[in-house]
Amino acid sequence: MSNQENQNEQMLINRRDFIKYSAVGAGAVAATMALPGFMLGNAGAVDLADLPMKYKDYNVVFVSFDALQAAHVGALGYRANVTPTIDAMAKQGFNFTNNISVASWTVPASMTWFTGVYPSEHRLTNKFSVFNPPNNNVLSNLKKLSPELVTLAEVLKQNGYATGGFTGNAGVSGGFGYSQGFDEYFFEKGKFGSMGVSIPKGLEWLQKNKDKKFFMFLHGYDMHGQNVPAEGFDYRFVEKGYDKKYTGSAAEQEALREEGLEKGAVALRDSDVRFWRAIYDEKIQRTDARFKKFLEEYEKMGLMDKTIFVLTSDHGTEFHEHKRFDHGFSLYDELIHVPLIIKLPKQKAGKLIKDQVSSIDVMPTILDLIDVKLPEKVKKQLRGESLVPGLKGRDVAKDVFFETDYRQYTYKRGIQTKDGWKLIYTLENKNRELYKLNKDPGETRNLVDQEPRIAYELEQRIFAHFKSIGHDLNAKQWIPGLNPVYDSQAKGVSKK
Repeated sequence: MSNQENQNEQMLINRRDFIKYSAVGAGAVAATMALPGFMLGNAGAVDLADLPMKYKDYNVVFVSFDALQAAHVGALGYRANVTPTIDAMAKQGFNFTNNISVASWTVPASMTWFTGVYPSEHRLTNKFSVFNPPNNNVLSNLKKLSPELVTLAEVLKQNGYATGGFTGNAGVSGGFGYSQGFDEYFFEKGKFGSMGVSIPKGLEWLQKNKDKKFFMFLHGYDMHGQNVPAEGFDYRFVEKGYDKKYTGSAAEQEALREEGLEKGAVALRDSDVRFWRAIYDEKIQRTDARFKKFLEEYEKMGLMDKTIFVLTSDHGTEFHEHKRFDHGFSLYDELIHVPLIIKLPKQKAGKLIKDQVSSIDVMPTILDLIDVKLPEKVKKQLRGESLVPGLKGRDVAKDVFFETDYRQYTYKRGIQTKDGWKLIYTLENKNRELYKLNKDPGETRNLVDQEPRIAYELEQRIFAHFKSIGHDLNAKQWIPGLNPVYDSQAKGVSKK
């Protein structure tokens, strides 16, 4: 078997196989690969037991690999070697293998990192807070929707940090309020920008701020379906003999997404699904290589041993696991299970943390690690918990909640318990989906009828949770509507 054919075979892993190849399995082998020039800053590395867990005035680099599905990360079990740089950092850092996002698409999920509250609370649940064309459209904006909230960047700026954000625009555009608290916030022109642009901008900023303590947010849409490499695909992972029904274009991906939303399912052959996963792997590998170059430049500045790295993704994406394409509409594992890696200064020994945690824990964890003094207002604001005790070996497993109001096509809320039960509740039609993830990781068997008591109890917990944060799910009607994100939607309707 040729090397190319072997890579193709490795790439064709399904979700059930992925569970078998957990972070202690085959994918962890990729994480042992040395990265030239990457670990030079660890000459004075200390053992795990000696790490202080308090890093007052240290730098923080927070990286979002937009739309990175956990099942395609080597450090989380993927057999194809497409994330060697991320894997190497996971091997030397804390690798949370069961991190669940609060939402399944960018706008609501990412703002939770920066506010520490659920999407229902920060209220950036769709692109428009009001969509009533042609004259009454209001773009969602944090300052207008939730003026009482303090962002992570604002807290750090108040504590003397230089703050810079370098992103691919779209769902993390400054117009939504993501720039709140940043000294400089770059978002690439166009809808879905690449780290190929945001990284150079970030490095320019670092050169000017490397002698200060700083907080940097780095983001790109390179893995997103709407991003195509500027130089085109080389189809490095595509099976030989594929009939080229698809080419991997943004227009094709968009059409498949909309077909799934309109019809409830997408008609794809198995070979087409493998093609799209191959394209996805190429994007991931290209992004990982860009990130490696960023780290090499970062290390040349002498900053590695002064920096906490946090690597994660806002959401995953779906490739026909439940007959749809893209992300946002559903709350299945392929959409909300995402990587979370925390690499501390001078850390050389990595650790797997299998406890189930939530993306809502990111903000309190960063603030805990850098030991900043928090105003009481911020302490009361935070819904999540610091994961620092987990870094010390304590149990931080928790039940997690998640939600989506994607484009007002649907309104879904969910809970996933730390012992493996998951309920997805659809508000507009009261549909319930109950899964036992330990036995059915692919979420293929709805157990609502077999386990009515568990379904009822979890349903009550969902409603109680949202009521506790000021959102009574029984207080309104949940009527599907229209809240477009892409130019192809609401054709004939002016969005401005």
